[in-house]
Amino acid sequence: MGEQPIYSTRAHVFHIDPATKKNWVPTSKHAVTVSYFYDSTRNVYRIISLDGTKAIINSTITPNMTFTKTSQKFGQWADSRANTVYGLGFSSEHHLMKFAEKFAEFKEAARLAKEKSQEKMELTSTPSQESAPGDIQPPLTPESINGTDDERATPDASPTSEPRTEPLQNALSLSHSSAINKHWEAELEALKSNNAKLTAALLESTANVKQWKQQLAAYQEEAERLHKRVTELECMSGQTNVIKSHKTELNHTIEELESTLKAKEEEMERLKDEVENANELQTQRDSIAQKLQETEMRNQDLESQLQEVETRLESSQLQQEAFRKNLRTLLEILDGKIFELTELRDSLAKLAECS
Repeated sequence: MGEQPIYSTRAHVFHIDPATKKNWVPTSKHAVTVSYFYDSTRNVYRIISLDGTKAIINSTITPNMTFTKTSQKFGQWADSRANTVYGLGFSSEHHLMKFAEKFAEFKEAARLAKEKSQEKMELTSTPSQESAPGDIQPPLTPESINGTDDERATPDASPTSEPRTEPLQNALSLSHSSAINKHWEAELEALKSNNAKLTAALLESTANVKQWKQQLAAYQEEAERLHKRVTELECMSGQTNVIKSHKTELNHTIEELESTLKAKEEEMERLKDEVENANELQTQRDSIAQKLQETEMRNQDLESQLQEVETRLESSQLQQEAFRKNLRTLLEILDGKIFELTELRDSLAKLAECS
């Protein structure tokens, strides 16, 4: 690359409003990098600034440019080629002074480079100007005019034939003079015809020269347009490293976002699985709750049956207790009766023994 950055700073970029020519229109939302570039192949200095991939400043420094400080932190300059006025807002007066010093330095360097280029153009243009008429003369020469070789040869032969025919006319008789006069009249007519052809060819060549001049002007305009286009492309190519760095940062950001998105997708899949498991657990819970409810109902039935059994058992126990009491009473009565019978037996035995 023939163009390299030689000084860079950061500033807010403004353009003059093309409608009012008074108000400033900001071209960047925040401070951007503004750089001086030197093109060693063309020996020119330029001020270039990019906002992303868009060139918001592309100004070639010329000797007639002037950088004006309108405040402590703001400066401006006019670019006639871009048909606009650029304005820069700096963060401090020091940055503004440094930018102005560089502007003056490169402006002087551009002036010296222009003077050297003019001297070279003057030296190279001198031989080209001397040879310029030769470039236009060929279309006007007789070789470029339509006509036969015999017609071009006739006027060349007539002067040489005059000295030869004059002694012959003196020697010949008057009878041949009329034939010679007719011959010269034919030659004169041929010369007039050739002269008319030469005049027409000259007019045609003049018209061609005018047409060629118009085509040359058109070619020059096209060359200037292509030169401007090449300058813009060189500006974009001069910022290739910046664009590549931006691209690298964007690719890195995209990779981080893709990894984050992948992690989020995995998290979503895990949550989906957990939701499915939760749904299954909820189904199981509902089933268990229903079974628990059925079990509770059965338990209530069993409790009611148990209470009935307990009631019956209590009544049975009361009946058994009453039966036992009755049985004890009967046993006591029986024991009394047996004791009485025993005493009666003993008495009877004693009576028997006595008798």
